[in-house]
Amino acid sequence: MKATTDTGPATIRLTDAGPATITLTDAELDPYVTHAPTRRWLTGPGLPGHSGVFTFAELRQEGLRTVADSTGEPGPLFAWDLRDQLVIGGLVGPRGLATESVLLDGSTGEISTAYFLHDRHDLMHRRPLAPSLSTLVRFAAATDELACLRGQFASYAGRFGPKAVADASRQLLAVFEEGAGGEPAPFWKMAALIRPLSLVAGPGTGSGLALDLPARLLDQEFGQGKVARFEDVDFPVALTHEPTRRFLREVGLPEDGVLLHLDTDVPLPTLAEHCADGDGVAELPAAAGHLLRVGSLSEGHSLVLDGATGAVLNWHEREAALYPLNTDVSTLAFTLWLLHRERVIDKDLAHELTTHTYDQLATTMIQVLASVDPTGATPAPGADWHYWTELFQDEAGGVL
Repeated sequence: MKATTDTGPATIRLTDAGPATITLTDAELDPYVTHAPTRRWLTGPGLPGHSGVFTFAELRQEGLRTVADSTGEPGPLFAWDLRDQLVIGGLVGPRGLATESVLLDGSTGEISTAYFLHDRHDLMHRRPLAPSLSTLVRFAAATDELACLRGQFASYAGRFGPKAVADASRQLLAVFEEGAGGEPAPFWKMAALIRPLSLVAGPGTGSGLALDLPARLLDQEFGQGKVARFEDVDFPVALTHEPTRRFLREVGLPEDGVLLHLDTDVPLPTLAEHCADGDGVAELPAAAGHLLRVGSLSEGHSLVLDGATGAVLNWHEREAALYPLNTDVSTLAFTLWLLHRERVIDKDLAHELTTHTYDQLATTMIQVLASVDPTGATPAPGADWHYWTELFQDEAGGVL
């Protein structure tokens, strides 16, 4: 069975062989695309209707348009190499939102990205992404296969730990290097180094928590003596969730003094006790006597544990409000490990990732965290922010 659905200038083609693809006719490509291989690709294989990396909704809805046409501004306001680029889609950002626009050069077939700055066209510039549409689609497919552990990455299903991370990273980087003549764009190099980090921990089966972390993962990452483990005497009677007690005793939490400062000098206080010792808060949550204040995050934010369920929360002191932070202590530990691992990788690369692609790196980090712990990257109902996503995206704060 084959069917076509006209949704505007572009066509969605549905087949039994796979997901929908977006194609255009020769007439729709004129006069924008003169590059013969690109014309063949857009009239033949087309672009994926769905991808975890890109969205081509704009192409499907609007057809081919130049940067100048899509903004409604005259071409002379843009740099010479930008105004006639064709807008075909965007990178997928947190919660499925598009971030940078994906651009096609109709004369060469090259793909790049750019942020649209509607009031400062002079500051807009392109960043290389792929030499051709076929390469772009192949790279996106490989990235999606890693995320879903299918196709060429199907053998990683059920494999977890540092070795699985290293093997998957090498395999994905080899795909990108082969398709880009040995020099993939920074976006893809970053994807090969960061996205496989989601494989370090498997789903919780023995721990009773969301994740089973490899033995001594935190010690190996942060160093001996830099992971705090608690004793039963540190636990108040309010901490009744046994998997959390066991994790804090046996695995512990890193105390690097930057992302999290643990309260290790005294037994863990309840939130009510902590606030009573401070300046006082006008209104505490009803369960303040059952919530444990474990440590401090950034200024004005405290790490709080629900003693009955093990849920990890962010106590926003100024707002006197609780927000979800992580599912439990295992995913909190993964988040701290992820942040530290990224910083080590970037240091090894002489800060290549944070210098040239910070925004893309932040988006990738949020997507990795969301794939392991949706609570760790999803705002609470009614909220438009989440602590970790805000932290990742704060380039001025320099957390990544």
